[in-house]
Formats: sequence, structure tokens, C-alpha cells
Amino acid sequence: MNLPEAYQCCTLCPRDCKVDRTKGKTGFCGESSDCRVSFIGPHFGEEPSLTGTRGSGTIFFSGCSSQCFFCQNYQISIGHAGSILTPAQLLSEVHALLAKGVHNLNFVTPDHFWPHVRELCRTLRGEGVKTPTIFNASGYQKPEMVEEYSEFTDIFLPDFKFSEPGLAQKCMGDERYPEIALRALQEMVQRKGFLAPWDMTGERTALEGVLVRHLVLPGHVENSLKVLRLLHREFGPGIPLSIMSQFQPVQKSRAPQPFHRALRSTEYDQVLALAEELGFEKVYTQEFTEETVFLPDFTDPQDPFPGNQGRK
Repeated sequence: MNLPEAYQCCTLCPRDCKVDRTKGKTGFCGESSDCRVSFIGPHFGEEPSLTGTRGSGTIFFSGCSSQCFFCQNYQISIGHAGSILTPAQLLSEVHALLAKGVHNLNFVTPDHFWPHVRELCRTLRGEGVKTPTIFNASGYQKPEMVEEYSEFTDIFLPDFKFSEPGLAQKCMGDERYPEIALRALQEMVQRKGFLAPWDMTGERTALEGVLVRHLVLPGHVENSLKVLRLLHREFGPGIPLSIMSQFQPVQKSRAPQPFHRALRSTEYDQVLALAEELGFEKVYTQEFTEETVFLPDFTDPQDPFPGNQGRK
């Protein structure tokens, strides 16, 4: 299937909008068939297994099929900041990124532009590029698409945001999220296994496998506890996790209570305590701070991540 055909009746995500994005129409993701990218560059805010010493080569796509109102990347996921790139321009930008020596190519929110990503990966493979690729997404992916993703993906980096259908409905408008995310994750693990090699120092960066992220939300500790119990039941204590504390209320998110405030240390500690109790063996955690240095500002096209300056 060529690029235009892939977008003519779009069913790339679970929303199944079926709009003709080649005619300028947009579905839930808010994007047409023109590939919009907000930032391409080395990023040092990912887990050390991905950033290593030279950074993860991130490509941030605009738009998102989840549209969580609290998204820290709201400027691009909801606001659609970014520039349209032709396939040739995207390839050229990725070549320049690879020349910087990044450890991997990290496609951030790529599912609604998957036809472009697939063709890019196919071209790079034809050129003999062996740099690992990362599918970095919300967890809200069609399980039946994972097989195709796996053909061009070495590392899956999905979120598992919600265990509670009601909370998913409130935050991103689809109570099916827990079911869909679990089925997609099962497919990812079946095809790629757990993240390997596992080296929390980043001296040996990961080459393949799955790492699951979970952001603890203010006022919703029970959601996080249920996520951990679910993952433990389905995959055992060996599944690699990244439990994040970086939630911050963001401008324009119109956040209702309790999302109007930052996470509390006591809330985060409860989640970490259960992770320890359940015996998870591979867990990234974050040092709890009042504000994260990696809250992005995509109005700075050169580098939207202020924390990058301190890690280069």
C-alpha cells in the first residue's frame, strides 16, 4: 500500500475514524496525511537504557490518537505545533540525526503516521542502517497492528496509563483503553520479549524488547496500584517498568480537580512501595522533585527540552 492509499480511509488507531486524510480531513488525531514533525534531535530525558551517553534520536510527531487532556506534550499532541515534512525531507533529517551518533531512532507517537514511519524504516533498512528503532507511544494501539509494527521496530516503549475504564473515559474519551492497551502489550511482549540488555547505568544501551511506562496521576493512586497488579499478574515480576512522577499541570489543559495540582511525594511513594512488595525486578523510578526539568516547550524548535543542556 502506498502512502496516499494508507490514509484514504484511516483506521490506523482504535478510533477508526475512516476519514480521507488525503483530502485534508482530520480524524481524532487532528492530522491530515501530511506528516507533521515537531522536533528531531538527540534527547537525554529518556531512561538511561535508551539515552546512553549520546542520546536517544527522537522524532516527535504532531497530533495524537489519545488526546489526554493532561498531556505534557500538549503543544504538539493537542496544539499540533510542528512542520510538514515530505518523505524525502524526513529521510534527510533522520540521516543528519544518525550522523550525530545517537543510540537509536525513537519515533514518538508514530501510530497515526505509521505509513510514513514504515516507509522510512524500509528505506533505512535498504541502506544497511542497523540502528535500533523505538516505537514510543501511548499504549492505545490497535493490537492487530503490532505484528506489522514489529517488522520495523526493535524496542516497544508503550505507556500503560489507565487500569480503570472510567478514568480512561474521563481523561482521553475511551473507556476501552485498559483492554486495548493490555492486548497490544501482550502482542508486543510476545514478539519482542522484555527489554535487553538491561543496564540501568546506560553503559550498554538496549537493543530489543519492551519497557512499560506508567505516569502516576495526582489523586488517582488506586489507578496506579491496579496497573501494577495487572502487569504483575499478566507478565510476572520480570517485566521492565518505568514508574514516573513527573506529572505537572500544563497550560491550556483545562484540568479539573485533582489534575490542577502536581503529584505529591506521598502518592508516588505508595506506588513504589507496591512495586517493591510485588517484587518487580527491573524498575526505573524518578527522583521526586517539585518540577521536572524535562517538561518540554515546543515553541523552541532548536531544543524544547531544557534538561538536555545538562546531560550533553
